[in-house]
Amino acid sequence: MINYASNFSLNEKNYHYIDLVKASKDYNIELESLPYTIRILIESLLRKYDNLDVIKHNIKSLFHYDPNNPQGEVPFKPSRVILQDFTGVPVVVDLASMRDAVVKNGGSPDLINPEIPVDLVIDHSVQVDSFGSEEAFDYNIDLEFQRNNERYEFLKWAEKSFENYRAVPPATGIIHQVNIEFLSDVIIEKDGLLYPDSMFGTDSHTTMINGIGVLGWGVGGIEAEAAMLGEASCFPVPEVIGVRFYGQLPKIATATDLALKVTQVLRKENVVGKFVEFFGPGLAELSLADRATVANMAPEYGATCGYFPIDEETLNYMRLTNRSKEHIALTKAYAKRNCLWHDTKTLPAYTKIIEIDLSAVKPSIAGPKRPQDLIELSQAKEEFEASLVREAGVRGFGLDKTELDKTAIAHFEDEDIEIKTGHVAIAAITSCTNTSNPYVLMAAGLLAKKAVERGLSVSKSVKTSLAPGSKVVTAYLKKSGLQPYLDKLGFHLVGYGCTTCIGNSGSLPEAVAQAVQENDLLVSAVLSGNRNFEGRVNPLVKANFLASPPLVVAYALAGSTAIDLTTEPLAYDKDNQAVYLEDLMPAKEEVMAYVDKYVTAELFAQEYAQVFSDSQKWNQIQTESSANYQWNQESTYIQNPPYFEHLNNSAAAADLTDLKVLAKFGDSVTTDHISPAGNIARNSPAARYLEEKGVAYADYNSYGSRRGNHEVMMRGTFANIRIKNELADGKIGGYTKYKDAVLPVYEAAMNYKREGISTIVIAGKDYGMGSSRDWAAKGASLLGVKVVLAESFERIHRSNLVMMGILPLQFLEGQTAASLQLTGYETYTVVLPKKPQVHDMVTVRAVSDQGVKEFQALLRFDADADLQYYENGGILPMVVRKKLKGG
Repeated sequence: MINYASNFSLNEKNYHYIDLVKASKDYNIELESLPYTIRILIESLLRKYDNLDVIKHNIKSLFHYDPNNPQGEVPFKPSRVILQDFTGVPVVVDLASMRDAVVKNGGSPDLINPEIPVDLVIDHSVQVDSFGSEEAFDYNIDLEFQRNNERYEFLKWAEKSFENYRAVPPATGIIHQVNIEFLSDVIIEKDGLLYPDSMFGTDSHTTMINGIGVLGWGVGGIEAEAAMLGEASCFPVPEVIGVRFYGQLPKIATATDLALKVTQVLRKENVVGKFVEFFGPGLAELSLADRATVANMAPEYGATCGYFPIDEETLNYMRLTNRSKEHIALTKAYAKRNCLWHDTKTLPAYTKIIEIDLSAVKPSIAGPKRPQDLIELSQAKEEFEASLVREAGVRGFGLDKTELDKTAIAHFEDEDIEIKTGHVAIAAITSCTNTSNPYVLMAAGLLAKKAVERGLSVSKSVKTSLAPGSKVVTAYLKKSGLQPYLDKLGFHLVGYGCTTCIGNSGSLPEAVAQAVQENDLLVSAVLSGNRNFEGRVNPLVKANFLASPPLVVAYALAGSTAIDLTTEPLAYDKDNQAVYLEDLMPAKEEVMAYVDKYVTAELFAQEYAQVFSDSQKWNQIQTESSANYQWNQESTYIQNPPYFEHLNNSAAAADLTDLKVLAKFGDSVTTDHISPAGNIARNSPAARYLEEKGVAYADYNSYGSRRGNHEVMMRGTFANIRIKNELADGKIGGYTKYKDAVLPVYEAAMNYKREGISTIVIAGKDYGMGSSRDWAAKGASLLGVKVVLAESFERIHRSNLVMMGILPLQFLEGQTAASLQLTGYETYTVVLPKKPQVHDMVTVRAVSDQGVKEFQALLRFDADADLQYYENGGILPMVVRKKLKGG
């Protein structure tokens, strides 16, 4: 492919690149007709062409892209990988384990090293233990380092021992905000060769980087490991959906409202597994921060990515975030030469075009259990009240209408406070989605200022927190003079991390927790995050609503979600005058003036100057240098996983006969349900394991922080306190039926394993939606699950299942477990062909006392690479075998 190279000079320097225009002529294709994401994939394949992983047919199928019937497979190799610590720790554990496996089988540890740059950003471990005071930040950071010292020692060992790997220390920022503000070059220059930045991240919201014109998306840790070690990620050539923005956002609407609207619209359009590109006249009305907010939410609308092409706004943002003038000029020159610059006059050929009128976007929230369930603010009270009595499910709680009148008393030391159904127990400005956007954060600060000036305050029964995505946010809130007003309402800085959005909300105030538990009171959380699945935010909070930062402050002041903020007063001022939201919400012009004045390139230069070495606590961690990690058998955080025990055995497909059903689920079972990240329940199998290891309850930490220990994570699989297994006789939580007894899923799985019986999981639509959580597949594999049979799969989880050697089967269109009258008490056999192929039809046989049911199911191997993963018992053993053979 070298004949497609071209050169140019800029500022007396020479550069070369793979010329897409030249290549397109060879394939007799008008490059402008191809979506921008397809062009980026083509460039990668041309650059990585080796006639082994990448062959000419892969390139040809992309050049001859048919938007209505895409054909072929993309063996994609990203330019770099980014990890966060919840998913990053198990990735590094796997790499360390791989090194042991390689050495044990006669190879060199150097065979296992990242072949592309890898950044790990430690942002998921800080919890909101302390809030509402100036000391909260320091207290939470101290606790974070105490709790996670073993993990941090391990990550520092990795920094010394692996090449191409570096770590951004705790208390610095959230992975996606650090990525877009600092880590990405947009266009990479390496030894004079220019090419687009592209990336995988072990967090589903990696898509935020699409806002700056970089193609990237979230993958499971397993897939990220493979990419780090030079393996291509293979997927079918995608459909690309064009989303045309037109009009202008109303003055009262925010980027959060737009992101929630896009999520609702695209979820209904079913863009799962598809690429999305944004274009249209409305694009010029959106700042880069607004675009990033929309791109961030791609996992919520189901798309693989939500891409904004490179244009002048990209360059403006690069200037703002202190990228060099030389690199900004280079980015523009390359993007224009290689047809990656946004051409507003030429429309690429999309599979479908969806139109969204920006002027129709209204202030909204989403919930109470899913991000796609959009509620206009004017309907929020009505919808909340309706959700109470609606049938229990993703939009309802199945309660009696009298629930709305329920009250409880929170007994604080100095006063008693009455709280009611819908009480805002948590109000959190949190998560990468919105804390990367200075417009909504300034709006929150200005609303707080106006509220304080009217003499308003937030009740101590509301747990308030501010967890920005980077130190730049703190800098401009302080510089603008708005942080003191947020402080007066309880929104003190609690840490730089995902906090509430990932489930690290910490405990509710004891008085509130006691009142909620004793009265079984349904209370709410309002957070500026991207995820609000059941059981995620806090185990005592059942209704969770996503909202913009200013609305988080407004709901905190109101203290209830059973209120119409558009017509009812949210509070009364010092003169007992009613104060309405419209009295406090700042005008768009006021917000923009603050952003223009106080968000400057100098702040970015200052805060990112020493990003890898600023943390003294991190610098003080002592660790040894060694090629192979010295595992501590007594550690409850880091253990060597058993993935390579049978490495010497020839790869063989699993036995799929006489499978028992471990669990049977309905629709929308998320990776949070399958493998929770937050609180470890006191009576759970994971808690019993920790107790046996001498860990006190106060030191349990979270499932997310213990992902480096497979013993904890196996026990946590299917252990979410809100998960509903139809085989548990109505018992909610991580339970199942085993020989007429209802047991924790882990115990039942171990009983089956002792008997030599493998298991199957049956589920409804969107199985595995949510975070790119590889432990949702790893845990199932270690429990002995061999097959998951579902109505549909979320993209990343399907991939993770295959890469852990689990067979994903899909009910045929129109068929479900209910229509086939499957109870889950049958014994299953899957008849797999000797040489299974992509999307084969396979026979499933279900035997019970009522007889034999036989039906067809779709084999969800979506690419040829899936066959190799499955044949090898998963991608990890496959990679080690290849490395040992010199591959």
